[in-house]
Amino acid sequence: MISIHSVVFFILTLLLAPILPGVINKVKAFFGGKMGPPVLQLYYDIAKLMRKSATYSQTSSLVTRLAPVVIFFSTLGAGLFVPSFFREASCRFAGDVVLMTYLLGIGRFFMVIAAMDRGSAFEGMGASREVLYSALAEPAFFCGLLVLINETGDLSLSGIFNGLSVELWRQNPAIMLLIAVSWMIVLLTENARIPVDDPNTHLELTMIHEVMILDYSSKDLGLIEYASALKLWLFSSLLVGLIISAGAVPSYFHIPVFLFGIFAVAVIIGCVESTIARLRLIHIPKFIVGSGALAIIALILKIAGN
Repeated sequence: MISIHSVVFFILTLLLAPILPGVINKVKAFFGGKMGPPVLQLYYDIAKLMRKSATYSQTSSLVTRLAPVVIFFSTLGAGLFVPSFFREASCRFAGDVVLMTYLLGIGRFFMVIAAMDRGSAFEGMGASREVLYSALAEPAFFCGLLVLINETGDLSLSGIFNGLSVELWRQNPAIMLLIAVSWMIVLLTENARIPVDDPNTHLELTMIHEVMILDYSSKDLGLIEYASALKLWLFSSLLVGLIISAGAVPSYFHIPVFLFGIFAVAVIIGCVESTIARLRLIHIPKFIVGSGALAIIALILKIAGN
């Protein structure tokens, strides 16, 4: 059953998601001694793009036109199962994490085939890298989830994160820290952030996400940018739910504490992107596999502890 409160918090998620890229850009501008764009810049960009008419390559098919819509609504659907503000998700059932992952996978699949549909060598290279890196990152996410499922005994995302307690951090600090670091790397990978990808690069040979959407404009690009911001919010929500136990926060502090955690993640991403360089392509798979190794170590420690 869907409650009114969960719907309200989901709408709040949709409204606030585009702020995160603005916070990241502000942090990067601070490190560079600049003013930077406004925090609400992505709202302005999306509004401007929605007013423009689309232009398509003559070599593209219906896939190119359909992909932005599928990417947006699949990400939107995944958001229905992710708990935010320390409350239950809008939709929940046992095993909903699998459906959430598949919905994000559908969006990625359409982005990849749309990039290949246009026949560009650069976009094809970006698509192949996207598939490789996502395949390396997913085991880390699921291994971390297995540890949490073992601890809470629940198979839904809402049950897992609402079942976490401060005692878990006190009893197994090493395990929880390993999962947190692993999921942070997964967040950077899934959202194409430094050191895996550089969202502001202009060199097509090294792009991953950005090169796949080079040919998009107008409403299509607006939907993709909105979906990217929403995806960043969803992964940040999972990380905040892992680090800050819902039971440790009084109900009247849920919203401010959650927003503090979300924006803290954005600030950390901005600091990472300002202080380290993007990895060379040959080193990125090793970096992502490292997140899987951390999650597997956490899983082994949990099993051994039982």
